[in-house]
Amino acid sequence: QVQLVESGGGLVQAGGSLRLSCAASGSIFSINAMGWYRQVPGKQRDLVAAITSGGRTNYADSVKGRFTISRDNAKNTVYLQMNSLKPEDTAVYYCNAEVLQGSYYQGFTPYDYWGQGTQVTVSS
Repeated sequence: QVQLVESGGGLVQAGGSLRLSCAASGSIFSINAMGWYRQVPGKQRDLVAAITSGGRTNYADSVKGRFTISRDNAKNTVYLQMNSLKPEDTAVYYCNAEVLQGSYYQGFTPYDYWGQGTQVTVSS
């Protein structure tokens, strides 16, 4: 099994910054893409940003220029630096990772894992 543990959420005023972290641990051979999603009550979970193992990034249009995703492959950790926060960024933020598990004997299979979520609240 694999656990994703998030940290760094909280309450911040509009225009402020927060940095989210997500550390993966457990039965991990390697991690392909890692990403951050967010969800508000009554709506679907949407992609905020994603990063491949090679460092290629992808951002939702609403956060481009304000948020930066990065990762430390040695620590199996992904970060989301959020600047110039707006009230509409308020949501529960979830970490996601596509983890390669298995062995050279049995082969490797990718599995999708989610963190427990961390609340980000931006006051106006």
